[in-house]
Amino acid sequence: MPGRRHRPLERAQGGWFRRLPRLALSALLLSAGAACAADPAPSAGPRVDYVATYVWRMEDDQFGGFSGIEISADGRRFTALSDRASIRWGTVERDAEGRIRGMEAAGRARLRDSSGKPLKPGRQGDSEGLAIAADGTIWISFEGLTRVARYDTPDSPAQPLPRPPAFKAMQGNSSLEALAILPDGTLLTLPERSGQLTRPFPVWRWRDGKWDQPFSIPRSGDWLAVGADVGPDGRFYLLERDFKGLLGFRSRVRRFDLTEHGVANERVLLESRPLQYDNLEGISVWDDGTGIRLTLISDDNFNWFQRTELVEYRVTE
Repeated sequence: MPGRRHRPLERAQGGWFRRLPRLALSALLLSAGAACAADPAPSAGPRVDYVATYVWRMEDDQFGGFSGIEISADGRRFTALSDRASIRWGTVERDAEGRIRGMEAAGRARLRDSSGKPLKPGRQGDSEGLAIAADGTIWISFEGLTRVARYDTPDSPAQPLPRPPAFKAMQGNSSLEALAILPDGTLLTLPERSGQLTRPFPVWRWRDGKWDQPFSIPRSGDWLAVGADVGPDGRFYLLERDFKGLLGFRSRVRRFDLTEHGVANERVLLESRPLQYDNLEGISVWDDGTGIRLTLISDDNFNWFQRTELVEYRVTE
């Protein structure tokens, strides 16, 4: 965790998690068993069905730490971002029911700075949010040195966007985890923490060559913003996490209608139980032909007792 010059209003929990006794946490995680479907939102609305969970493994010491994912419109290709400044891409093998049965990596690249020098894990290389434009441009948000950068290809030099003063003032290890892109290329990003438990998450927008902060998203309880996407339905999907210590993680997905000046029609699509899934941090929203598919990926923190999971749900109206 980067050093801080002052005591933040809200304490980050990530470092405490990494210091937990590994054997105790391992036993709890293993006892949770296979993941099952989360209970759908109790009120009337869209139907949310669990599809499947796939545990992705690879013999590679740089594999893991996934904080962002993008799935192609046909569900057959992926791009996954690690929080240690690397990116992978490849194909998704699915069965006749559309469930993931394999992930075949086709390439990997180390992210670079604006001079073309490879980024190292740590403050400058803490890559968290991923969004891919229609033309293939890759956008990545960083949490250590808070910024958003453009990449024309996975291994091309970064083209960082200007940093407004508010970015520099964001809480260390809790800034821009979530990043999404609209069809017209507008970027939306928000920090993991808002600074106070009752303060809404500020949404920052990059459009027409400048940043503004046109609206916020209500915050509730201990939920923290860790991933975002704009679906093919034009709605904004927010993945949130709640870390319960030895009880593990809970995850929640909220959906909003997007307007020019804010969000509306909030809907909690799913809320998992502690230990049901690992540390879900990335979300991709796409149309599988029968409904809106949510693909979620977990960050294993490069811990042997955690796992990289891809969890999928289908939303139908």
